[in-house]
Amino acid sequence: MIERGALAVDDEVGTGDRSRGPLPTVTVVASALALAACGDSGGTSPTASAPTPPPVAIVPLTETQASRFLGQATMGATRTTVDALVSRGIDGWLTDQFAMTRATSHFDWLVANGYNAAANINSQAGFDTTMWRQLIVEPDQLRQRMGMALLDMLVVGINGVNTSWQAFAAAAYLDVLLNNAFGNFRDIMDGITTNVAMGSFLTFLGNRKANTTTGAEPDENYARELMQLFTLGLYQLNMDGSVKTSGTGDPLYTYTQADVSGLARVFTGLTYASSDNTTPDRLKVPMVMQASINETGTASFLGTSTSGGGTAAIKVALDTIFNHANVPPFVSKQLIQRLVTSNPSAAYVSRVANTFANNGSGVRGDMKAVIRAILTDSEARSDTALTATSSGKLREPILRLTGWARAFNVASPANTWPFGDTSSQSSRIGQSPGRSPTVFNFFRPGYSPPATAISAAGLVAPEFQITNEQSVVGYINYFQSVIANGSGDAKPDYTAILTKASDSAALIAEVNTMLAAGQLSSATVTSIKSAIDSVSATATNGPINRVGIAILLTMASPDYLTVK
Repeated sequence: MIERGALAVDDEVGTGDRSRGPLPTVTVVASALALAACGDSGGTSPTASAPTPPPVAIVPLTETQASRFLGQATMGATRTTVDALVSRGIDGWLTDQFAMTRATSHFDWLVANGYNAAANINSQAGFDTTMWRQLIVEPDQLRQRMGMALLDMLVVGINGVNTSWQAFAAAAYLDVLLNNAFGNFRDIMDGITTNVAMGSFLTFLGNRKANTTTGAEPDENYARELMQLFTLGLYQLNMDGSVKTSGTGDPLYTYTQADVSGLARVFTGLTYASSDNTTPDRLKVPMVMQASINETGTASFLGTSTSGGGTAAIKVALDTIFNHANVPPFVSKQLIQRLVTSNPSAAYVSRVANTFANNGSGVRGDMKAVIRAILTDSEARSDTALTATSSGKLREPILRLTGWARAFNVASPANTWPFGDTSSQSSRIGQSPGRSPTVFNFFRPGYSPPATAISAAGLVAPEFQITNEQSVVGYINYFQSVIANGSGDAKPDYTAILTKASDSAALIAEVNTMLAAGQLSSATVTSIKSAIDSVSATATNGPINRVGIAILLTMASPDYLTVK
């Protein structure tokens, strides 16, 4: 069970910059913050739950229901989006978001802002800037959230992209995910397979056919990870995500080493579309086939064979994988985990997987249908999930930062968005968009923190893989400073919420709605109110300090950190 707990306030955690006026010193007990969400009592395994009712529509939405939905479907709620969702309804909001085009791509934004200057050829300049800017301010928020969900599964980290113009290579990869987020999963597979950043990250850029003289074999990285991490998984799955077993109870493997070797022969010959490295332009276009290093002989994998090589062989390979029975449950479960809950029931996975397999019109892999199925399902929308022992997830650090920034209208007048690389666990938040250290992401979908009630109940909590005492203290210290001062020229606008500063109950209610979807417990509200009321609203810097306390202690509470 992911259990909520009361906030503890006593000693100091960090000091930070005080240029906006000092926040009263507070401490959230680090071990409690890191581990209270593990709970002290067990939960029930989701595989044992009975099938749930069909998807439900909540009409009309309350403010807290709207905020909860936006917490799953966007990078964070704002007062404007909450009010608009209450008025428009979920179906109308989804329709509007699906119809919304991107304002600009990451690649084009970097070019427009001069980052393609020759001095940046060996630099990552601009990458963090464009990432944070889009996540925080762009209106196509469902697309932004899906882009991050896909990046968590189809991983490329900029530090592992070994090309010139790294920022542009990584940006072009993100654009593939974002541009296809509402399309078809098969198109996403095409896009990542021919993308230079992925080719570099998984070392199949310039991959060469076997050399009988030297004994060299094609690089197998992409062939293996495409199956293991991106589409199929290690074990054969039922449509509800459960593992198929043999008569002796052993899990049935999805593929063999021979399948990996056969598939690796297909992914030879892909290379840059141009030899011109004076600009980053060649990173924006798909890789092309270089016939001289491409394997044209027979390649066998997953019960299929192809010969002749070239892009035709790649199409056969990707079609074969796309139509594999594992893809619907494997992809669907991970997307549910990223958007809604770490431990979806078998029935929830099955409903979404069946939508992936057939959108109702015979189309497989329709991302719009899959997204709608995930976000409108009864396990995502029903208020009963708020008390279910196996529901919810730990809010990942990136969403904490973007949620705060969006709720309080952070703007960067100079367009620098200087949050930078936030992946340090000791001084930042332990995660940064597009900066996963390995292809396994910052956390694995099947991770369960050992020796906790979560693991004892047979549940998983992926985000806990980057949660420890050091990361908790680093997170609180970072936010104590950023809430008060912003980051560089990226400053919050507390004008609206300052009107509630004199009324601690109203102040907490607004912060609770905007950041925590109304899910703060009465004990947590009482603790936060006591801390706020200890500061006079008429004292020097009193109103801004009261606002800072409300935000910081909310974001430090297990109630907020646990998304339900």
